[in-house]
Amino acid sequence: MTDDRRPPTDRESPVGEPVVRGDERVTGDHASDAVAFDPGDPDSVADAAATVGAFARDELGDSHLFMLRGAAACAALVRAENSYKAAAERADGDVGVSFIRKWARVHDLPRAVREHVAAGHVPPTAAKHIARVGGDDRYLLAWAVVDNDLTVRDVREAASAVNGGEDLSAVLESLGVTPGELAVELPSDVYRDLRRHATVADRDPDDVVADALREYL
Repeated sequence: MTDDRRPPTDRESPVGEPVVRGDERVTGDHASDAVAFDPGDPDSVADAAATVGAFARDELGDSHLFMLRGAAACAALVRAENSYKAAAERADGDVGVSFIRKWARVHDLPRAVREHVAAGHVPPTAAKHIARVGGDDRYLLAWAVVDNDLTVRDVREAASAVNGGEDLSAVLESLGVTPGELAVELPSDVYRDLRRHATVADRDPDDVVADALREYL
């Protein structure tokens, strides 16, 4: 039976829309600087082509928000041209197909992951490798970056291993990460009741919390 509550593992909002970059809750005052790219508007596509070229030449700046803008431009240009090769040819300057593909995939990551990129919790260069894996592994690898001191090299190696057929949990364990481990701070009364319930029920507190969160989520 399919679980309809499973979160989406790809982008749901329209390509080029700054739904994260333009969210004040995530980017604060920078939200007003967010740029949208419409694959169906020739003028906007021209802007995307110019932006991709500037992005490839490192002219947008090294801010994670500018990188997300560049990723949005790549994705919009791919959608407008209907191929990575045509998008690379349309871009302003010498832009490789692999560059376009990598960053367009970042734009297509699910919103929860993109929000952590926008907030600076996941480096955009790590997001490129997270986008190389599919399904729930995208989330699990992203959260491993958020909750642990994984380097971009670690993320690249993990993505390559998963694409090579290895299990992500095993790969993360080899990097010193315990999949699913998260340190939380509870109000003292909740902590008291959790411990009491777990003891009386002869259960591990982790299992009690997991069941409660499954019901809540």
